Amino acid sequence: MDPASTEVRPDVGAEQAAAVEERHRLTAFGGLAALSLDAMASVAYGPESIVLVLAAAGSYGLGFTLPVTVAIAVLLAVLVASYRQVIAAFPDGGGAYAVAKAQLGRRTALVAAASLVVDYVLNVAVSVTAGVAALTSAFPELYGHRVWLCLGVLAVVTAVNLRGIAESARWFMAPTAVFVGSILAVIVIGLFRDAPASTAAAAGHASALAGSASTVGALLLLRAFAAGCSALTGVEAIANAVPSFRAPRVRRAQHTEMALGGLLGVMLIGLAVLIGRFHLHPVEGVTVLAQLADASLGHGFGFYVVQFATVVLLALAANTSFGGLPVLLHLLARDNHLPHLFALRADRQVHRYGVLFLALVSALLLVGSGGDVNSLVPLFAIGVFVGFTICQVGMVRHWLRRGERARAALNGFGALLTGVAMLVVTGSKFTEGAWGICLALPLLVLLFEAVRRAYARLGARLEQGRVPAAVARQRSLVLVPVHSITRLTRDALCAAVSLGDEVRAVTVVPAHPDPEDREAIEALRRDWELWRPGVPLIELTDPHRRLGQPLAAHVNALAAEHAYGRLTVLVPEVEPPHWWLRLLQNQRGAVIARALRRHTDAVVCRLRMRM
Repeated sequence: MDPASTEVRPDVGAEQAAAVEERHRLTAFGGLAALSLDAMASVAYGPESIVLVLAAAGSYGLGFTLPVTVAIAVLLAVLVASYRQVIAAFPDGGGAYAVAKAQLGRRTALVAAASLVVDYVLNVAVSVTAGVAALTSAFPELYGHRVWLCLGVLAVVTAVNLRGIAESARWFMAPTAVFVGSILAVIVIGLFRDAPASTAAAAGHASALAGSASTVGALLLLRAFAAGCSALTGVEAIANAVPSFRAPRVRRAQHTEMALGGLLGVMLIGLAVLIGRFHLHPVEGVTVLAQLADASLGHGFGFYVVQFATVVLLALAANTSFGGLPVLLHLLARDNHLPHLFALRADRQVHRYGVLFLALVSALLLVGSGGDVNSLVPLFAIGVFVGFTICQVGMVRHWLRRGERARAALNGFGALLTGVAMLVVTGSKFTEGAWGICLALPLLVLLFEAVRRAYARLGARLEQGRVPAAVARQRSLVLVPVHSITRLTRDALCAAVSLGDEVRAVTVVPAHPDPEDREAIEALRRDWELWRPGVPLIELTDPHRRLGQPLAAHVNALAAEHAYGRLTVLVPEVEPPHWWLRLLQNQRGAVIARALRRHTDAVVCRLRMRM
């Protein structure tokens, strides 16, 4: 046998690990399923938002549905082109946060990050409540259990995402394909079908159409445009999660962004054309999408497929946040604006703490709102418009620095549109809860700054970035709290002798012991003399029968003598084999460690012996 044939390459293990890691990342199609559900599902409420606003001007106002939708599609094209460039320029993800950090400064970047955090959390709450609302509309007997249904859906989405973003993509590919296919079928069939005089879905429901008007003002059109822009939420998620894609990451993420823009644009314009062709108007209790499905496919099997697919996708649209927010939290933690645990990644490329944080905050929001989608929708789009506007302004500066004036003009136009939409939505919804978003954004920025200052103080104490002094031996003293003589005591003293120049055992006794206490103290003294471990036993008295405070006072007194370069307290504890056995422990070690950390500068080590 050729010896060379049996040679093991040292990097084979690393290559295999890298290959496994790549399998847990997204393909372009998987990116649509994992990161685009929010944008896809928005066709269920985006066109309806436009119609509801324009209905205030009657039938004449509804005639502007298609022009308003075309304007939104133009903005969509601008955003897709912009985020395609963001993906190439910032392959580490972060979207608006990364752009603002590089082009507009740290403070503006934190505003963008705060807006995205708010948007992602609200997206989860709105998506889940909208899906459950559609379900309870079909089954009214479930209405009283809507909060538990919301929490159940949230638990399912969270559990899937804890297995990895690629796993969530595999789970949600089929619902995404069914929804997109059903919407495209509604559009294609509706274009070739005669317009019905009325639909079965709307029969018996009161019309929400106002009296006819002869003119439509610019403010009404702006409000309709801003309301319809809710269909653009989720467009930024792909740029935020570029590291989640397989190599070549930039190209796959760009292809996914373009596919999302194309599909979303076709669906929005197609549905707007059908609204005008069928002369539909809003009615109470029936969505515009349900009317379109009824008019195109009839009130049969196809109609129910569209409704069921919409319910499922609305509920699963929360997955977009689980794909985007953990990556954003990772970047914020990396920049010292959030606790560093958010920067940790587990197996399967899971930002576990980011996923759990999103699930917890969303659950609190769902419980606080009582599962009512109407209390959350007014707040939904404000955060994402702030992020859109900051990202567009940042890209304008990016292109101007490179002399690309045409591209800068395109992004400037997009910034103008999203900025106007942001102002209109905030102004019109301010008394309906938008004030809460206006308050939450600066509070989040202050939180990010506070975390950064805390890390800066910690770094200064650790002397990060400096060359430390030469390594020198320090005289050290190790104290071991003891209560009785056991195997645990022996192991702790053996470890202490290995750690320090001098070791002392310390026990705390009551200043006024009762007969039972006096007997235990005498027994400990007697056994210590018989054992002779070579370590002195120091007795500390306390009149209040405390454990931690007397030991902390003793440590501080030793530190004041400056006789030792380092003081260490080694706290021995038992590690039980089962979690439920911890309930049987007296928690003496935890009490001592807490008091020492709070009142002294000593090094506290907890030595745990497994049983």
